[in-house]
Amino acid sequence: MTAKDDILQRAAVVLQQAGLEDPRREARLLLSWATHRDLAGLFALNVLSEDEANRFEAAVQRRASREPLAFITGETGFWTLDVFTSPETLIPRGDSEALIEALLIVRPDKAEALTMLDLGTGTGCLLLSALSEYSRAWGVGVDLAPGAALLAQRNAVRNGLEKRSAFLAGNWDSALNGQFDVVISNPPYIESADVPDLMPEVSRYEPARALDGGTDGLDAYRLLCDALPRLLVPGGHTILEMGIGQIDAVSELGSRRGLKEVARHDDLGGIARALVLQRTEN
Repeated sequence: MTAKDDILQRAAVVLQQAGLEDPRREARLLLSWATHRDLAGLFALNVLSEDEANRFEAAVQRRASREPLAFITGETGFWTLDVFTSPETLIPRGDSEALIEALLIVRPDKAEALTMLDLGTGTGCLLLSALSEYSRAWGVGVDLAPGAALLAQRNAVRNGLEKRSAFLAGNWDSALNGQFDVVISNPPYIESADVPDLMPEVSRYEPARALDGGTDGLDAYRLLCDALPRLLVPGGHTILEMGIGQIDAVSELGSRRGLKEVARHDDLGGIARALVLQRTEN
């Protein structure tokens, strides 16, 4: 048996030496996972079994190598959902919740029987969060990686949304034949030269294909803006996630394809994160 306070203190030192910003908090989160207790339940814990201690110490070493917490635990929260994670996809981030907020603003009627498409779906977190808000909606998620599409399907089952969603592997819209009321996407938007300089958790562990947006970070947006006029019904909306300082350029790309800007929405940090474009009626 190992005393909780002792093993937590040792872990915090290891994580601090690894350069983590809040090593004590990270140590508690890992201990919560290793012992199958929530954070409140840790207060009642005094000692760890041998299996719990070994599991915790192995997790601490992984985190000290800067492996993301969500890959160690295999799950994370997004919007009101819990989703499985894997190195096949980006880890859902709170900044992306701005897209769901923007959707609720431009399509306020939650009783609408919307058809939705999520391009580059990853874990499926965006599509599934949107479906959780619109009880009559149905959607399709597409990802280049077959493993990501399978993971998204698992997340649909986990959240009871498998009957209103389908996930498939494909290159953007190449496998699709139809139009949608709403298209959501969080495409790769990091400039290629900046990818190696991202935080170790990102550059070492998350898939480069989901990060690298080309020389100027706009490659995926050009493809999307070319495709969106045929993917959207007349009057349909697209909500795209933006990198810092990209929103004006992407709005202009959309305008050239007959997509009118109708809204911008900031994330919690005050950064213009979601751009809403609408296909003009015709």
